[in-house]
Amino acid sequence: MTRIQKERFADPDAYNAVNGIYRIDGSSLALMRKYSIVMHPLPRVDEIAPEVDEDPRAAYFRQARNGLPVRMALLDRLLS
Repeated sequence: MTRIQKERFADPDAYNAVNGIYRIDGSSLALMRKYSIVMHPLPRVDEIAPEVDEDPRAAYFRQARNGLPVRMALLDRLLS
């Protein structure tokens, strides 16, 4: 999951036309499979409802937490 980036639109009306059409909330989770994973690069605006944070399929906080050591390992590998 990712947000529609306002800064990529030259025309504010074009952004407003698509803003909010992609959103994950409780009703979306009900349609998802049991072992689905919801990932997101963060920060989020309103594309993921806060109620999703408590669902075990929400992996974006783990994703962010694991990002630092992964980047450190990649830099070590590249620079060593």
